[in-house]
Amino acid sequence: MHILVTGGAGYIGSTTAALFLKAGHQVTIFDSLSRGHRPAIPEGARFVQGDLGDRGALNTLFQMGHFDAVAHFAALIEAGESMEKPALYFRANVAYSQGLLEAMLAHGVKRLVFSSTAAVYASKNAPLDEGDPYGPANVYGETKLMIETMIRWHAKRDGLKYCILRYFNACGATLDDQGRAVRGEAHQPETHLIPLTLQVPLGQREAIRIFGTDYPTADGTCIRDYVHVLDLAQAHVLALDALDERREMVYNLGNGRGYSVREVIDTARAVTGHPIPAIEAPRRPGDGATLVASAEKINDELGWTPRYPDLHSIIESAWRWHNSHPKGYREDGR
Repeated sequence: MHILVTGGAGYIGSTTAALFLKAGHQVTIFDSLSRGHRPAIPEGARFVQGDLGDRGALNTLFQMGHFDAVAHFAALIEAGESMEKPALYFRANVAYSQGLLEAMLAHGVKRLVFSSTAAVYASKNAPLDEGDPYGPANVYGETKLMIETMIRWHAKRDGLKYCILRYFNACGATLDDQGRAVRGEAHQPETHLIPLTLQVPLGQREAIRIFGTDYPTADGTCIRDYVHVLDLAQAHVLALDALDERREMVYNLGNGRGYSVREVIDTARAVTGHPIPAIEAPRRPGDGATLVASAEKINDELGWTPRYPDLHSIIESAWRWHNSHPKGYREDGR
């Protein structure tokens, strides 16, 4: 199968593209490199640099590609930034995704695996399942929910077959057979808790900030479900295969276990052997108290089970990546 991977130079997209290739698929990556990295693109994938908002480039891509399916990762993903620049997020995420859907359907491509998020849900002090109420706490989550709605309507009207995968907190790094980190998080600027925390023992910041200590949780800090990027990627491979027989799927992807901000920091201290000072700060707009997944549905229907559920192991793999790539992919000049 020939798969178009939008955003395939990004953290999750590149990891998934590598697994698609390993599964025997042909892969073309379409990425602007505005936030992705060329060195993250797996060997064996064809790369086309372009902007998802460029309708002409999209049409040319589909005319040349003869794709069987699309895995759509390309998006702006920072919740805090989305609250500061909502118009940017509505344009880059919603409008550009609609353009992609139009190009797909115009060229007869009717299989889609979509990268969504747990941020579509309202916060809940229990594992969230796919039937729980929506209630995005930030513009980022709202844009993903809007894209999900567009996908459903195109499925009803145009025969699109889809799988929507709602990620919880992606983390960890890909290691080779010798245990060396080959692919990991490299956002510019970085806003995710685990890499930010690991910047302290790297000497890149003096302390980690805890945004909000008065949430209705055991230690007053936000609780999140952390799922290894390789587990997320494997779910996409399963979902693509399942579209042979299923027309519409929506699944949560998480470990079903929540960790507070303080627990993540404590685990990073244990992994790195560094004290990692923490500074308490006010809450940030758009942060929900608790987001933890119930992934029973995808386990029952597709047999997906996280292979790397342990937080210590996740952070250990991330530490190997950041310790060996302290400047991410940028240190090689690309």
